[in-house]
Amino acid sequence: MSRIPRAEFPPPVLITETAALAALCDRLRGEDFVTVDTEFMRERTYWPELCVVQLGGAAEVAVVDALAAGGIDLAPLGALLADPAVTKVFHAARQDIETFLLRFGDVPRPVFDTQVAAMVAGFGDQVGYDALVAGLTGGMIDKAHRFSDWAARPLSPAQIAYAAADVTHLRGVYGRLRERLARDGRLDWVAEEMAELSDPATYRADPATMWERLRPRTANRRQLGLLRAVAAWREREAQRANIPRQRILKDETLLEIAATAPETPEALARARGVSEGFARGRMGAALLAAIAEARALPEAALPLAQVGRDGPRPSPALVALLKVLLAAKCEAHHVAPKLVASSEDIDRLATEDTPAVRALHGWRREVFGADALALKDGMIALGVEGRRVRLIRTPPDGG
Repeated sequence: MSRIPRAEFPPPVLITETAALAALCDRLRGEDFVTVDTEFMRERTYWPELCVVQLGGAAEVAVVDALAAGGIDLAPLGALLADPAVTKVFHAARQDIETFLLRFGDVPRPVFDTQVAAMVAGFGDQVGYDALVAGLTGGMIDKAHRFSDWAARPLSPAQIAYAAADVTHLRGVYGRLRERLARDGRLDWVAEEMAELSDPATYRADPATMWERLRPRTANRRQLGLLRAVAAWREREAQRANIPRQRILKDETLLEIAATAPETPEALARARGVSEGFARGRMGAALLAAIAEARALPEAALPLAQVGRDGPRPSPALVALLKVLLAAKCEAHHVAPKLVASSEDIDRLATEDTPAVRALHGWRREVFGADALALKDGMIALGVEGRRVRLIRTPPDGG
């Protein structure tokens, strides 16, 4: 994602030495906020490889070469990111923050994510950066180097210009979003969202919970225990070898292994996507050991089916009503529905009295959650006025 910088933007400076980086970060620590972006490679690794860091100040823009040939100490950057007096502004910050957490052992603080802020401000679900730049600053988008090999050296002038433009346009986007959010009284809403982004736990994958991402279609606890074991084994192996988890075994292969519970290399090799060499090699032996360990677990140690998958199915009609209510309330408040409640939240609201979902807390409860409970309890109904859905308060006891 890159943007064509306007003529008034300062030309970017390429930073390849520690002393120059330290001087830059010292200057930026005197500013209220700095815009930040990264370029990294992850196609062939488990952990992201940081290649470039872009920093934008009020009067300067820098592209920091994290892979500089002579070597560069990024400690001054870590100090800037940790400075509580300087807000670090990102767009779609999660992967950038994860990369910094791995490099520095902590997340930047405080942070402001313009993608999240744009959803709070009514720009729709996960608005694209190009649309946001165009809508708020009139800037133009250049995606020519979107898929560059950022690990290759030397960086070309076009790559440097591309990378720098991300943080120059971001300054204007941030300023206009803050103005809009302050006018609407929603800066506190954004602060709630930034608390999650600033929690290191958000970015740490727990191997023991990776099975949940596979969304198994079974309530069989023994099978779920096997899936938990093989998914955890794959995650630890991917981390150890620093390769993408799908390169070890694909998701559908894990689901089949959990269902068939192979006990021998021959049985393991019959699973789709498992080669004979894998089954009889070191990885196969380790995987079979994990399966055997899971098979020996007592019933009480096995995982329960994920919430909502082994209980009563939600009423499709009630789910549809809750989705209409969500759309109507978000339309009235000019906020993105996806940020307020997920499909899983809606399902749980339809089947549980007081589910532990974010939609029932904080500003989300004000926008949607309280009325969702009222709709379930028959205290409100939905009607149409003109071309908009409106809420109708129902009389108590049906009177």
